[in-house]
Amino acid sequence: MRPLSEADDNGRMTRILAVGAAIALVVGLSSSISRAQQQEQQPPQQQTPPSATAGEQKPDSDQPPDKKDEDDPHGKSSGRLFGIFPNHTAVEGATEFEPISAGDKFKMAGLNTFDPVIYAFVGIMATVNRSYGSGASGYFKQYAASFTDNTSGNMMTTAVLPSVLHQDPRYFQRGEGRMLGRVGYAASRIVVIRGDSGHHQFNLSEIGGTAAAAGISNAYYPDSERTLSATATRWGLQMMWDTLSNELKEFWPDVRRKIHGD
Repeated sequence: MRPLSEADDNGRMTRILAVGAAIALVVGLSSSISRAQQQEQQPPQQQTPPSATAGEQKPDSDQPPDKKDEDDPHGKSSGRLFGIFPNHTAVEGATEFEPISAGDKFKMAGLNTFDPVIYAFVGIMATVNRSYGSGASGYFKQYAASFTDNTSGNMMTTAVLPSVLHQDPRYFQRGEGRMLGRVGYAASRIVVIRGDSGHHQFNLSEIGGTAAAAGISNAYYPDSERTLSATATRWGLQMMWDTLSNELKEFWPDVRRKIHGD
């Protein structure tokens, strides 16, 4: 294997930054489009007639806000996993399905990608995977590569492909039944997903999205990491992590209720 020259080293760093910048541009444009669409769809505010008084206005519901959230048939967010990791794609307690827009998918992907906790988590992971060698220079290059890996993976599986394929990237907690059944259900969500229509479909967003992210990483990883075997390994590891993530999303609400007694 030929030695790594300084030009090669700088070239790979440039490719990492270029891929990261392209992803950031897509996220920024998508967020702007989403905000514009929401503003266009928002109905004009109705002025309260002068004759109406505070005592004459009736509340929307006699239930307090927290009770209304609990009874929402569309479910609610499961909150942060272990109170730390962002968990914006998990839904618990849903009894009815309500589709989300492409803008919402990009928003969820952005929240899961650019949460402050993720920066620290990627920093820890970069100490384990050292494709760029030892030393401070190798660490910072690995950090940039790992962060780009995470960003491209989230964007592909949560935003880009679900929007193109009209699939819903959220994880809907089963929340009941025997433990083994729930474990199997959570694992199966890697290959089964809801379409925007509410029907179950093959999870091409996950399978194809992680494969695309693994392929994108060949633009900046060293030559030894660009082989078919290495690319397939990155794809398989991401699938494994996403499966584990589903298990945590399924059982975290149970753990939370045990801790807080709610």
